[in-house]
Amino acid sequence: MTAFATNTKRGQLPDLELRHRRRARCEDRIRNTKDSGLKSLPLKHFTQNQVWVAVVQLATELTAWMQMLAFAGSPARTWEPKKLRHRLFSIAARIGRKARRTWLRLSAHAPHRDLLLDGLARLRNLPQLT
Repeated sequence: MTAFATNTKRGQLPDLELRHRRRARCEDRIRNTKDSGLKSLPLKHFTQNQVWVAVVQLATELTAWMQMLAFAGSPARTWEPKKLRHRLFSIAARIGRKARRTWLRLSAHAPHRDLLLDGLARLRNLPQLT
């Protein structure tokens, strides 16, 4: 059971709960962005740090979309960036190209290999944008 207190004078309970949940999701995204490199600005000049922030934002967006599209219905959809790095992004793989076809070979002993392959298959089966 979840409870929250508000001093909002009007609005129905479902609307207030939706607003509260959206705010919690926003705070989760901020925390994930900080974990992905926005905690500090590591470079010396302002313009360099602007590029750093843009790269971190891009990485955060790509991770969020990947989790939503590739890992729908799996536990990886809710994993934090650190857990994603340790479990999925660090799987050893070999990528090659032969006869206009790209292939990916993953280690057979990787613990989350099947999860990653299922996610890649989902991404491959998404409708193409024209």
